[in-house]
Amino acid sequence: MVDQFKPLWDMDITKMMGDFKFPGLDVEGIMATQRKNIEAVQAANKLAMEGLQAVAQRQTEILRQTMEEISKMMQDMMAAGTPEDRMAKHADLLKTAFERTLSNMREMAEMIAKSNTEAAEVISARVSENLEEIKGMAKAAK
Repeated sequence: MVDQFKPLWDMDITKMMGDFKFPGLDVEGIMATQRKNIEAVQAANKLAMEGLQAVAQRQTEILRQTMEEISKMMQDMMAAGTPEDRMAKHADLLKTAFERTLSNMREMAEMIAKSNTEAAEVISARVSENLEEIKGMAKAAK
C-alpha cells in the first residue's frame, strides 16, 4: 500500500504539469526559473556560512589574544611597585582593554555586515532576473 504513493521529491513535476497541457504556460521555463531560484538561495547560504565561519574564526583569535593579554597585564600589574603605581597601571590597562574591545566589536560588526550584504546581493540579483524572466514568459504567452 505504501508503494503506491511516491514521495513528493521523487515526482517529476514537469511531466505531471505537462500532462495537464495549460495553453500558453511554459512549464519548462517555470521549472528553469525555480531551479535558478534554488541555486541563488544555495549560493547566498554558502556565502552566509563562509561569513559565519570567518566571524567564528576571528572570535577565536580574539579570545586567544585576550587571554594572552590578560596574563601579561596581571604580570605587569603585580610587577608595579607601590599601590599608587599599581592603581595607575590598572587604570591604563583598563583603558587599553576597553579600547581593544570596542575595536574588536567594530571589526565583528563590519565582518557580519559584509557577509550579509554579499548574501543579500545574490538574492537581489536573482529577484531582478526573475522579474525579467516573468516578463519574458508573459510576452511569449500573448
